[in-house]
Amino acid sequence: MKNNRRSFLRNLGLAGAATAVTPSILAGNTVIKNGQQVNYLERLSYSSEEKVLKLALIGAGGMGVADMNTALEHDNIEIVAVCDLYDGRLDKASERWGDHLFKTRDYKEILKRNDIDAVIIGTPDHWHKQIGIDALKAGKHVYCEKPMVHSVDEGHELIKAWKKSGKIFMVGSQGLSSLGNEKARQLLAEGAIGEINYAEGFWARHSPLGAWQYTVPEDGNKETVDWERFISNTEKRPFDPLRFFRWRNYLDYGTGMSGDLFVHLFSSLHFITGSYGPDKISAMGGLRYWKDGREVPDVLLGIFNYPQSEQHPGFNLSLRCNFVDGTSGSTYLKIVGTKGAMEVTWDDVTLKRNNHSDSDPFLEEKAKEAVSYADRKKILPPTETVYRAEKGYKGAHYDHFANFFHAIRHGGTVVEDPVFGFRAAAPALLCNDSYFQDTYIQWDPVKMKVIA
Repeated sequence: MKNNRRSFLRNLGLAGAATAVTPSILAGNTVIKNGQQVNYLERLSYSSEEKVLKLALIGAGGMGVADMNTALEHDNIEIVAVCDLYDGRLDKASERWGDHLFKTRDYKEILKRNDIDAVIIGTPDHWHKQIGIDALKAGKHVYCEKPMVHSVDEGHELIKAWKKSGKIFMVGSQGLSSLGNEKARQLLAEGAIGEINYAEGFWARHSPLGAWQYTVPEDGNKETVDWERFISNTEKRPFDPLRFFRWRNYLDYGTGMSGDLFVHLFSSLHFITGSYGPDKISAMGGLRYWKDGREVPDVLLGIFNYPQSEQHPGFNLSLRCNFVDGTSGSTYLKIVGTKGAMEVTWDDVTLKRNNHSDSDPFLEEKAKEAVSYADRKKILPPTETVYRAEKGYKGAHYDHFANFFHAIRHGGTVVEDPVFGFRAAAPALLCNDSYFQDTYIQWDPVKMKVIA
């Protein structure tokens, strides 16, 4: 299994996201800083001589706008239409991108247009599946924000629609296209940390915006918000501006900390290791600080078991998210192996390898008893090598869209298609189920089904 796994991962590292987009990563420009070896990662430039792709944005909130702005950084990309359920965002869209835009509250009006090649779905989570399926059926390519679906039950329906459509569907966990993740994948494939046995990830925040207390516009009312359309696929309720503008706090529309943040860590881990996902899921946490009527915790811990597979040995994963962290700002993914560990961000990788012998000095000395400790050897610190994105790197978000546009224009594949996206979303969504049901959940990562 060991040789097959290494061969599999090596091939994976050579045929990953970078080659799908044409550019490659390079560990060049090596320098020594503060006693550390730093290797600057480079990405080659993309061709600008491509056909124009016309886009529409469905859901013009914070993430949708960020997605569209990033997409428009690429050459030969145009925005022609915007859909949102709040009139203020439609007005703002014209200010941002021009009066030429077609604007509507009804996403189906967008899908009827023949001048649209692809749509970006930046809506709340509970609309991802249906809009995604409808867009595919309408012959549009789709870029959909993570998590791909609102519940595990929705995954296979969307995958089926995608396979039938022949269109490109990219899920928006943009870290998958980062230099950091690509380098970590390469290092793991080359055996830099040995055999993986443990991984952990952490997100920390401590601010109202970080905890989803988004601004509620003064004119956010029943006249400017299409509330009935917003809740038409979930429980009927009277108009509530908090539920509309702070939707992440409510289970009818959002997926909590795990669906918003854990899913990024799952995506990166699965990309780096080639994993299909865990088979056991357990979570606990609580609402410790942001007691504003929200239905989801602000501290969440998840524990996951990854079984041995063709892609990797068995290992365990620990994920944490804390919206009440006094230090704040800490975000990382750490992957531990038998020979070392990697701390991975989207822009850099720090590789640490212990510089010690296989023998145990304490046991050797204990056995001798009478030997003097004057010449006792010391534990050496880890040897560190840092791989860092070079100055001017445009970032994972830019590269994720580059992969999407390249696949549309050249009939290629994307790094995060619906199968990959579902395998990343499912354990995050099941983490919520474990928390609210107070039980651990078994999952088949190959068949992508809950085991009763």
